[in-house]
Amino acid sequence: MLSRSSDQTLTEQLASHFAERIRSRLLPPGSRLPSVRECARRHAVSPYTVVAAYDQLQAQGLVEARRHRGYFVREPRPEPVRPVPDAATAGAIRSSAPIDAATLIRGMLQRMPHRNGPARNDPGLGVLPPSWLETPILGAALRRVTASASLQALSLQYGEPAGDALLRRALSHKLADLDIRADASQIITTVGATHALDIVCRTLLRPGDAVMVDEPGWAVEFGRLSQMGMRILPVPRRPEGPDLSVMEAYGREHAPKLFITVSVLHNPTSANLSAHSAHRLLGLAEQFGFHVVEDDTYGDLAPVHATRLTALDGLQRTLYVSGFAKILAPNWRVGYLVAPPALVERLIDTKLLTTLTTPSILEQALALCLEQGQIRRHAERVRERLDAARSRSVQLAQAAGCRFAAEPQGLFGWVDTGVDTDRLAQRMLDEGYLLAPGSLFHAVRRPSTLMRINFATTQDAKVWEDFIRIRDSV
Repeated sequence: MLSRSSDQTLTEQLASHFAERIRSRLLPPGSRLPSVRECARRHAVSPYTVVAAYDQLQAQGLVEARRHRGYFVREPRPEPVRPVPDAATAGAIRSSAPIDAATLIRGMLQRMPHRNGPARNDPGLGVLPPSWLETPILGAALRRVTASASLQALSLQYGEPAGDALLRRALSHKLADLDIRADASQIITTVGATHALDIVCRTLLRPGDAVMVDEPGWAVEFGRLSQMGMRILPVPRRPEGPDLSVMEAYGREHAPKLFITVSVLHNPTSANLSAHSAHRLLGLAEQFGFHVVEDDTYGDLAPVHATRLTALDGLQRTLYVSGFAKILAPNWRVGYLVAPPALVERLIDTKLLTTLTTPSILEQALALCLEQGQIRRHAERVRERLDAARSRSVQLAQAAGCRFAAEPQGLFGWVDTGVDTDRLAQRMLDEGYLLAPGSLFHAVRRPSTLMRINFATTQDAKVWEDFIRIRDSV
């Protein structure tokens, strides 16, 4: 809010307000600033003050004026285009990350509460609230590991290239509960699930290769693949799974090398892959010779019996990726990948070239928690709490006039608001709420009335009261 008692003028305050959002990418390149009249009304200042503030932003190179259209956040200067063979790019579907791949992550990390800070109700939060994840099991396990005689050995040398053997054995038992039969030698620990995905892509892909991805899907994946120079092939996500007819067409026309998908509790729709679609998808992988990377990041929030491609395929054309950030400790950054035996050494080489090894102390502590069943029991408690929160959130969302575009389950709801959620997100941000607009989940940015909500952070009626008020003014 602007203050008339500040040492800064209203113009300077307003310019700083927008500059901060632009630099933090909460207002991404190409975004239109509010009209002069709308901005003046919203901030209770004169149109002259708004024009002067926009002029300052233009002088700083942050925005540009477009005749008869208004002021827009300036696009960054494009990097020089590297030529690639025509054969690699013919008919390619190229895209950049929607809004900005880091937009929601930056907002989430910058706005996460400190240990002693107030709790937040951010509808767009991508993880469970910290209070839900608080558990003594990690601290106790870490104390046991650090109290052992092997602490000095763990601290004064690098860990095993594939990851701590205790954790890999514990993960092998955990995977068996999901009907995924993988020996510990097929498991590689990583710095979170995103790092696991990165290792797979750096190992199996080269710039210009075609990669199929879920759409809607996670913006980080679009942004990461774009930066690596890949051709992104968006596959529409249906309630039962990916659109197989589109995948078949891609297979014939673009020879994709990889399909990256979330089978269980898909982000953002929370849909689950059906067994029928899974069998047909694996048939396409065999027919066209591509690998499937199954991202099971939300698996601990799902029923054990949910269909997983890796279980059906037996790690032939599939690779499995997961981690513990969504259920246990985001900042520990412990993830893992599981691969066919023929690919393991290549993947380990890539891991060594990107991070050397991963921290054995944290991995051994996590192994203790798995072996003693503590993580399984913790996950059961979280699922029960999430079921109750989802029930309340769904009722509030529907009472607010929203429609669920996918069956409400898991952590996320895919909600149709009836208004442009890019505009809504900026208005909600003025009120202190971080939203996840639908455009964030598309490989090619386009307006959307959809948004992803977090059931754990939207069970408060006050959130929806503010939502209704702001939506009706958009």
